[in-house]
Amino acid sequence: MEKELIIQALKDIRKDQAKRNFKQSVDLIINLQSLDLKKPEHQVEFFVNLQNGKGKLNKICALVGPELKDEAAKVFDKTIEADQFDKYAADKKAQKKLSEEFDFFVAQANIMAKVASAFGRVLGPRGKMPNPKAGCVVPPKLQLKPVYDKLQKTIRVKAKTSLAIQVPIGSEDMDDSKLLDNYFNIYNTLVNALPLHENNIKSVFMKLTMGHSYRIL
Repeated sequence: MEKELIIQALKDIRKDQAKRNFKQSVDLIINLQSLDLKKPEHQVEFFVNLQNGKGKLNKICALVGPELKDEAAKVFDKTIEADQFDKYAADKKAQKKLSEEFDFFVAQANIMAKVASAFGRVLGPRGKMPNPKAGCVVPPKLQLKPVYDKLQKTIRVKAKTSLAIQVPIGSEDMDDSKLLDNYFNIYNTLVNALPLHENNIKSVFMKLTMGHSYRIL
């Protein structure tokens, strides 16, 4: 895809936008075709590490045992220890609030069964369960700061029930060159993951969080 088309789309989405009291994301919308999502091999789910970050911090919650609780408390935005799991398991409203507040959940590997039992019913359907593919399931002896830092640049790309994918490539205050790098980072990874590669791409749009979408393919 021509870089000029993407640069023009970035200019277009910033035109005539009403001033917002928050920093908007630049969202990439990709519509797929010629896929049967009932077939597991046609479903899409992977994690991308954006080289320039997404312009906003991810909020990350740690679900840990005694081995990691002290370090997790220093590194993550919230830490829930194993002996607190029962309290959350009995309070679905509290779990729902957690799922809405945090972008990723990191769990200690040797207590994953407890994590699944306590949080699976709420986090599972929302795609928030700790995922080893994203590096969110960690051994009980590990430096956690690199995990936190990597997840700040990580996004999830998914098409399991719908042929439309919408993901952030950055924020409106980022340079076009950085947004362009992030765009190709996601687009090329997706194309390589699809069975028919670019033939599975139907259309591509870009928009700000509260703005109109502009077609680039």
